[in-house]
Amino acid sequence: MIIRIEDLGKTYQNGSVKVEALKNVNCSIKKGEFVSVMGPSGSGKSTLMNLVGCLDRSTSGAYHLDDVNISSLTESDLAKVRNLKIGFVFQSFNLLPKMSALHNVELPMIYAGLGQKERKKAAEAAMDRVGLADRMHHKPNELSGGQRQRVAIARALVNSPAIVLADEPTGNLDSCSGEEIMSVFQTLNREGATIVLVTHEEDIARHTRRIVSFRDGRLVKDIQVEKPIDAGEMLGRMKEQALS
Repeated sequence: MIIRIEDLGKTYQNGSVKVEALKNVNCSIKKGEFVSVMGPSGSGKSTLMNLVGCLDRSTSGAYHLDDVNISSLTESDLAKVRNLKIGFVFQSFNLLPKMSALHNVELPMIYAGLGQKERKKAAEAAMDRVGLADRMHHKPNELSGGQRQRVAIARALVNSPAIVLADEPTGNLDSCSGEEIMSVFQTLNREGATIVLVTHEEDIARHTRRIVSFRDGRLVKDIQVEKPIDAGEMLGRMKEQALS
């Protein structure tokens, strides 16, 4: 298992009140899965993603990522795990505006200490992988929203992480651009990438192979999607409708 969560709990102190954001969550994700995490506001999905992304620590229970017991790590080791084992994709892209797309993709490798030639080669390969080989030297403001998100996906992939963690990756995009991004994720998953995607949109979740739902801090539903929506086909139909 790439991800193994056992009796995971997270409690926040809000003044004199304790808030249980997660309650005894048990969940496992295999290598190569494409999983979406759903739930209303306050359900615990964002808290779970912070824990899975090593951005926060649990109050109770255990979390293993790629056979590493995250609960036992120092802050320094946590930072290394975040950089090397997790590729992050955010709703707001989080690209540096004054840097080219290629240099944005190189950033995780700079933190990992890779040399310039190795960084450039890997960043170019990642850009090509998301279909942006001809946009490497453009700055973010010279790219569409969908293209900027693809740059963010390339950046997430460049260190060959154990998992890609995508938080509402289509939230700032129109429907057509959203399908483009889901098509990229589906292609990457077919190539072997393990992807965990947070979304509040059911139609986006139905592009994935498995949907895990949260409510009131508890995992309440875990289902396999029998026939995921094919983003490539959906995109083709959208373009046909736009031309008709």
